Amino acid sequence: MATQNTKNYFSSDFKLGILGGGQLGKMLLYETRKFDIHTKVLEASTDAPCKIACDEFVLGSLMDFDTVYNFGKKVDILTIEIENVNVEALEKLEEEGLKVYPPTNALRIIQNKATQKLFYTDNGIPTAEFSRFAYASEIEDSIENGGLEFPFVWKAARFGYDGQGVKVIRSMEDIKNLPSDECIAEKMIPFKNELAVIVVRNPSGQVVTYPVVEMEFHPEANQVEYVICPARIDDNVAKKAQEVALKVSEKIDHVGILAVEMFQTQDDQILVNEVAPRPHNSGHYSIEASYTNQFEQHLRSILDLPLGNTASKVAGIMVNLVGAEGHTGDVVYENIAEIMSMNGVTPHIYGKKQTRPFRKMGHVTIVNEDITEARRIAQEVKENIKVISK
Repeated sequence: MATQNTKNYFSSDFKLGILGGGQLGKMLLYETRKFDIHTKVLEASTDAPCKIACDEFVLGSLMDFDTVYNFGKKVDILTIEIENVNVEALEKLEEEGLKVYPPTNALRIIQNKATQKLFYTDNGIPTAEFSRFAYASEIEDSIENGGLEFPFVWKAARFGYDGQGVKVIRSMEDIKNLPSDECIAEKMIPFKNELAVIVVRNPSGQVVTYPVVEMEFHPEANQVEYVICPARIDDNVAKKAQEVALKVSEKIDHVGILAVEMFQTQDDQILVNEVAPRPHNSGHYSIEASYTNQFEQHLRSILDLPLGNTASKVAGIMVNLVGAEGHTGDVVYENIAEIMSMNGVTPHIYGKKQTRPFRKMGHVTIVNEDITEARRIAQEVKENIKVISK
């Protein structure tokens, strides 16, 4: 579907507002600079990765109503690079005519994992069985009364990210010291693969999907270690994953990027795990491997421009660079020259000066015509580079 957009976003007085100043925003700014789009970023940290690349930087809390509202009044379109923002302020801005992407009705569903899971159930979207608890203290009662069985996955309803707010519960001992707030307990799925599909939608209704990717997780940190594109799965499973992702996108009615994370079960069913309404770790490979990377695509979608080609030019694997255990302080990327000497290897450094265990500090993309060779090189990259402190 061709869009009818005629607004001049390029080399003009148009202002794009971005809530959040982390690495996702920084990578989005590569694309705004390419198109000469004026950007204004709101972020609470003075050390934000976005600070060096945006046109205007505003220091302030993303959760404060007045700060977010007043920031929104000074831009033409508002988007996010993190979900934890003041939605009430965004709703007021929307009521006053500002275009906010993702729309606040989608953001409200996604911000709370309990609400998100209920949404899947209500809309016939396959997902793991779960129980919702107002307080973590209720979990013990549920176990004693036979409502829950070990093992299960505990997830905080709000403010979880990068493996935080998620824990596998195998015994009563594991319940100790859980935060007391609203949470869900999810049935543990013995899956074959963790998959993800990125869906992109613009306000005119054009929708595209990226190829299914496969995710390999760190067993302790609960963070993605490798993202592999294309996923090494049967075509019929890939088709099913694409269809489920499109259904989630349609029901949530988002605009922009929607990353849908899924489980492929032992009998090849697809269950939705959770979604993110923004550029996502599972799409970083696209910077080097795709015809249109996810950050350019996010811009195209929120500006209601024609969406780009999502196909891959070459197989791509992304390796997360996270802080090594036992290291906190000024960051050093050990052996980075060695990995740069390998074919098809590109490091991305996020601009965080301080490292700590498992903190996301960057990523490396490996591209190769042969996915098996790309995976071998990715392993070599992972074993060589170390994110340590001075």
